[in-house]
Amino acid sequence: MGYQKRASLSVAQPLLDFVEREALPGSGIETAAFWQGLATLVGRLAARNKELLGKRDALQSQIDTWYAAPARAGQPVDVGAQIAFLREIGYLTPEPGPFRIDSRNVDVELSDIPGPQLVVPVTNARYVLNAANARWGSVYDALYGTDAIPEEGGATRAGKYNPVRGQKVVARGKQILDTAAPLVRGHHDQAVRYCVTAGQLAVTLPGGETVGLAQPEKLVGYLGSGDSPEAILLRNHGLHIEIRFDRAHAVGRVDPAGVADIVLESAISTIVDFEDSVATVDADDKTAAYRTWLGLMKGTLTAEFEKGGRPMTRQLNPDRQYQTGDGGRLTLPGRSLLLVRNVGLHMYTDAVLDADGQEIPEGMLDAAVTTLIALHDLRGNAAVKNSRTGSIYIVKPKLHGAEEVAFAVQIMEEVEKILGLGRNTVKIGLMDEERRTSANLAACIHAARERLVFINTGFLDRTGDEIHTAMQAGPVVRKAEMRNCAWLQSYELRNVRIGLQCGLQRRAQIGKGMWAAPDRMAAMLEQKIAHPSSGANTAWVPSPTAATLHALHYHEIDVFARQAQLDSSAGDGLSELLTPPIATQHYSPAQIREELENNVQGILGYVVRWIDQGVGCSKVPDIHDVGLMEDRATLRISSQHIANWLRHAVVSAAEVKSTLERMAGVVDRQNSGDTAYQAMLPTFAGPAFAAASALIFEGAAQPNGYTEYILTSFRCKAKRQA
Repeated sequence: MGYQKRASLSVAQPLLDFVEREALPGSGIETAAFWQGLATLVGRLAARNKELLGKRDALQSQIDTWYAAPARAGQPVDVGAQIAFLREIGYLTPEPGPFRIDSRNVDVELSDIPGPQLVVPVTNARYVLNAANARWGSVYDALYGTDAIPEEGGATRAGKYNPVRGQKVVARGKQILDTAAPLVRGHHDQAVRYCVTAGQLAVTLPGGETVGLAQPEKLVGYLGSGDSPEAILLRNHGLHIEIRFDRAHAVGRVDPAGVADIVLESAISTIVDFEDSVATVDADDKTAAYRTWLGLMKGTLTAEFEKGGRPMTRQLNPDRQYQTGDGGRLTLPGRSLLLVRNVGLHMYTDAVLDADGQEIPEGMLDAAVTTLIALHDLRGNAAVKNSRTGSIYIVKPKLHGAEEVAFAVQIMEEVEKILGLGRNTVKIGLMDEERRTSANLAACIHAARERLVFINTGFLDRTGDEIHTAMQAGPVVRKAEMRNCAWLQSYELRNVRIGLQCGLQRRAQIGKGMWAAPDRMAAMLEQKIAHPSSGANTAWVPSPTAATLHALHYHEIDVFARQAQLDSSAGDGLSELLTPPIATQHYSPAQIREELENNVQGILGYVVRWIDQGVGCSKVPDIHDVGLMEDRATLRISSQHIANWLRHAVVSAAEVKSTLERMAGVVDRQNSGDTAYQAMLPTFAGPAFAAASALIFEGAAQPNGYTEYILTSFRCKAKRQA
């Protein structure tokens, strides 16, 4: 790879060309000042980055030794003694006194509008645009095209439009209106006409009676004439609902009131991901990812594709304009508010080399370049606006404890200086996905209190770190049993409780994790209401359609009212949080085989796409051929689970190897329709199979159980071979 010198750095040619020819022009930042600033940042803080990573390893080594002590072998973990030990070694730090975060200039999408959140890989422009445009979604389409409406009674979805199914969809849609915006009398399915009179919604029922909304203030706008509107805009719990009228439409012409669709404000925010859902292993990959982010921040991103045999071009949606009842105008965003997820402290990149020719921390490069790119939004260079308050939102993953959070904040402060930004312009989203952060969450929030906009929980990464931290304590329970363990229940409850204690209500998001099965929307509708019910004002969903359906939960639950009801003074739950999920029973050979096959098949199914095709996130069929959205977090938990069972002789190396070979055949079959797929059988000689094996057999030795090092190594090898 060719490099050019800039300040004391060596910059790979693709990245240098992008920064100097595309990102810097129009930003107001001089080329020399940017590179000198990055060089200074690396020179000042790279050593601290390594020091913090070294502390992770040192703490884990001490924990391994404590768990493996002969006196504790085979005994249940003494949680009280463990807590005392963790305090002694500095793993647990003192709690801060009472405080409330003071984040300012936060967009309302993060502070005041509870609703779904998408996470999308930055490396796929079409998906990124889909996610950004998922701020609004058709509830009729979402219900009709998924299993949210059962197919019984002739309500099938396949083929041409099915009026039987359509009737069920419309009926459900009218029930949604009754929940979100009930009438004074009657129901929306009885309406034969909607109009706006004297700034109020008037709904005509059979027989000519006209009624209004039970809460008239829920009408906030309309399109067209008040007497015969094209659309009516309602608001419930901060979320908007648009009722569209069109008597020429296939649905509208048979609806008594001419309702053709119900459109929901859906994905309120979207995280554009440079981390777990992508496979960016070199300067070319990083540059392509940065270019997509630039297109978003300048509003110029497009994607061309074919749909139904016709060429299509997708771009960012414009804002939406409405008339208000008092004759004014209302403008609403047409797009999801975009955050960007940078990589963690443990990642290094050869896209830029330091003065000694060594790779620099990738998170520092991400912070500098993604913030530079976001200047185009702040300075009005974009065709559409992202932040209306002048903020930049960076989500930081895989931070361990308060001092690492403080370090991430320090990097943001340095980047603000480089780019001439006011203090706290760059906001931080803190992912609570590592055990040391969960155990010290209040201190972590305190370290970011002036710029915090987001905390969340994530089952998969957090479980991966739980297993790795307790690797020497004993064999862990099966994955399906993890959700019932004391540590996980405490983790989910503490995150909300501590967030509320620290003043996040109406200042920042308290989030919950992903629904991984995009084809199982009926189950999602049944189960994911638990997230707003828990007091979380956002939760991750796997698709724009899922965002529209999950938005229904926020119409049912007034999250801020629910937060006010929660007892945030309940016990701290630390003992439960630090109770390792060690199995108390011996599993049968059949149970062990089932667990091993499930884990191995999942690992192989994900790794073959990551290594051979550079796909970091996709719908991967599980062992039962059910498509699940998977990224590196999925891989982390599965590889760590097998590594733990190997360490404690629940399974043998021979059993794992034979299962790898057997499941390779299953994965080959599942991918047989993919012309780009490289089969693992019969030789098992490709880099993907080797990477999967390494993730398992070297899993216990991987820092914190992370998969990135092995994946990156084998992906680079695959790219060289190609």
